[in-house]
Amino acid sequence: MRTILAGERDPKKLAELSHPRIQASREEIAKSLEGNWRPELLFVLKQEVEMYDIYQQRIGECDRELKAHLKRFADNVHRKPAEAGPVSEEQKDKKVPAKLPRSGKRAQGNAPCFDLRSELYRISGVDLTRIDSINVVVAQTVISEVGLDMSRWNTEAHFASWLGLCPDNRISGDKVLSKGTRHVINRAATALRMAATTLLRSRSYLGAQYRRLRARLGAPKAITAMAHKLARIVYRMLKYGQDYVDKGMQYYEDRHRRQQIELLQKTAAKLGLHIVEIQAVGG
Repeated sequence: MRTILAGERDPKKLAELSHPRIQASREEIAKSLEGNWRPELLFVLKQEVEMYDIYQQRIGECDRELKAHLKRFADNVHRKPAEAGPVSEEQKDKKVPAKLPRSGKRAQGNAPCFDLRSELYRISGVDLTRIDSINVVVAQTVISEVGLDMSRWNTEAHFASWLGLCPDNRISGDKVLSKGTRHVINRAATALRMAATTLLRSRSYLGAQYRRLRARLGAPKAITAMAHKLARIVYRMLKYGQDYVDKGMQYYEDRHRRQQIELLQKTAAKLGLHIVEIQAVGG
């Protein structure tokens, strides 16, 4: 667009500047750039590009202010979490890495221009981006909304309820009138719900759990359930300083299979039957 505004009109030269990820061929792009260069449309394009530059400048100013604000927080990498026991000498001597290992997650276009992940790790003592589906922007939103003092909630269930991610059924006379969650406007809960939606194609434990819930309950309920699960994990990490370790999709599938077998065995026992598992014979 800047080349067009500079006066270039040759479709082939403009096509060479297209992004390599565009699936259309250079010939197709060049053909789409043929036509009349109307002055009023070029004027609108010029204003849009200038507005884009202004927004980028404002975003850069916000990033610099955010970075300066985070620098004012104390280091909590070696903090003593509540009820987590004494800090070992090994933990005291452990130095904070200058740069955390790569998370393996694609950086979002609206992510700050500085290493926000390392800063959040420094002030919180844990790396929330190790949780599948939680990127640095979601981690920042959660920490900015709930803070670092998790003692305000006695349990992870209280924390999830405060976020509005727990069932809030309306019951009268032992009869359930309606089901759902409390209507809570909370940026942290919204961020966790958005993070849960990214688990659909994840090859992790949480991804396998989300797909099974989605098939059984539908997308809206599954998203809320997984946001609830993420909230509990975040609570444990921030309060006890625990690291999250993904057990993998296969672990979840094997665990679910064992649970189904145990359920069938209990049902069969009530009917006076006995289930024998047939071992597959390799050949």
